[in-house]
Formats: sequence, C-alpha cells, structure tokens
Amino acid sequence: MIRFITEEEVAATLDVATTIDLLESAARALDAGTASVTPRQRPATTGVFMNLMGAGLDGRIGHKCYPIARPHGANFIVTLYGNDSKMLALIQANKLGQIRTGAASGLATRLMARADASRAAIIGTGWQARTQLEAVCKARPIKHAFAAGRNAEHTQKFCTEMTALLGIPVEPAADVASAVRDADVVSVMTSASEPLLFGSMLKPGTHVNAAGSNRATSAEIDADLVKRAGIVAIELLAQAKVESGDLLSAEKAGAWDWSRAVLLSDIVAGKAPGRTSDDQITLFESLGIALWDIAAANYIFDQCVKTGRGKEIDLPI
Repeated sequence: MIRFITEEEVAATLDVATTIDLLESAARALDAGTASVTPRQRPATTGVFMNLMGAGLDGRIGHKCYPIARPHGANFIVTLYGNDSKMLALIQANKLGQIRTGAASGLATRLMARADASRAAIIGTGWQARTQLEAVCKARPIKHAFAAGRNAEHTQKFCTEMTALLGIPVEPAADVASAVRDADVVSVMTSASEPLLFGSMLKPGTHVNAAGSNRATSAEIDADLVKRAGIVAIELLAQAKVESGDLLSAEKAGAWDWSRAVLLSDIVAGKAPGRTSDDQITLFESLGIALWDIAAANYIFDQCVKTGRGKEIDLPI
C-alpha cells in the first residue's frame, strides 16, 4: 500500500520551526556521509520542461519532480521509497516546497545572522515570501519587519497578514533601499531577472538570504553585495555552479571566486564559521536542494502514519 498525502494534509502536518530543525539534522547527515543529494536536472521538450531532484536520507530515498509549462505553472510531487526499494508515499509538494524553502533561510539565519538581530526586511511579497519572513522570525528575536513589493495594495495585504501571523509589526516600505536600511536580516524572494538589492544599501553586520533565483540567467543581488560578503554559504557546489545567477554574475564581474564558497552543512557541522565578526556582511545563496525535500517528506510520512492522515492506495509497484 502506498500513502497518498495531499497539500491540505502536508499543511496540517509540517510547520516552519520543525522544518528548520529537520534541515539542520539533514545537513549533519550530509556532512557525515550518511545522506546524499544530486543537483537539479532540467530535461525539456517543446513547450514544457521538467525539474528533477533526488536525495537519500535515514534509510529512505526519493525525488521531487515538477513540470513547468507556461502559462500553466508547476505541480510539485515528492515520491518516497524505503530501503527495500518499494514506494512508501506520493506527496503533493507545493506547500512542502514553500515551507522547506523558508526553513533553509531560517537555518542559515540561525547560523549566520547576529545573535541580537531584531529587524528584518523581506523583498518580495508573494507566496514564497511568507515562509521566508516567518523562518527568520523563528531563528532570531525579530521585533520589527519591513516589506518591499512591486504592488502597493498587495504589499499592504501581505503586511497585514504577516503582522497577524507573527505578532510583530510588519510594515510596507516605500522601496527596497528604505526596507533594508536598518535591517539586521534581509531576505530576497522575487522573480527578478536583474539585481534589485545592492551591497551599498546594507549596513555592516547584515545577513542576507538570497532565495528567489535558481537560474543562471537571473540575479536578485548585485556583484558588490557578493564582494562585500565576508562569508557566502551555499547548499551544493555542483548545483550552485550551474544555477546561481547571483554568483555567476558576480564571477563574470570579477567579484566572486568559487574558492570562497562555504557549504551550509560545513557551518552546521562546525567546520566553518557562520560569521567571524558582528560587522561582517554574510550571505546565504539559497537554491533549494532535494535533501531538504526528502527530510521534510520523511517527517510528513511518519507523522501521517501516526495520525492516520493520507489515503492508502493499492498500486502494484
């Protein structure tokens, strides 16, 4: 029997705070060699392409796949298998992806932001931006946040909803520069193809989560920000060298060398520092790796078995 788990059941089972801890544990396993992950692959044909991501963790293995056919958008599915190669679960994964993407920034913030960080900024006010800001607030004692978005009405709605969710003032900012001017933690989650956050905008000591771009042709932050960052953390070197438009653009501008890259798992394991001084700018270049999906999927599956969530279906697999 295979357990089919819906978006609603994922939302009822997984939360941001729990997922930050799940990702930290998965990063330790990756550092210890007991987990593995492959870079995203993107096979394509006319009018549609597929994103494929695989990983193994805690005796299970699986993958996330999501085809994209514009203008129809994407549908996310995680398939989970046991160590006997039999399928355990099919999990609808739009909500899973939203939560784990925010949690990755939350983990980086826990490891790299100043301990006394109290002001946050979020650039972008879409669906993914919600968990970005929530995760930062789980990782640090944030007292006040500002949001910058393209549409004033949408940004105000985002701020109203996030104020209610987080219990802190979340206010709209006039522009990106004013949003980040006094921020201790800045998260960027947009679909921008050209930089909109610049190093010159940041005060010393700021931590940045750049999470919106995972295409070589798109960049949300400028080369100066990358150059100013004393520590730049990534999830997987092979994937970053193909997908990180932020870092590839900085490399082209002579502001970045891959020898500077630090693995987030090395910071988790204590092999590298998250920051070395209070006035250092730090950067997490978030692309999203399959290990995060499988860590979340393992937890979702186990909890759904315990609580009876999900529908068991009989497939001859």
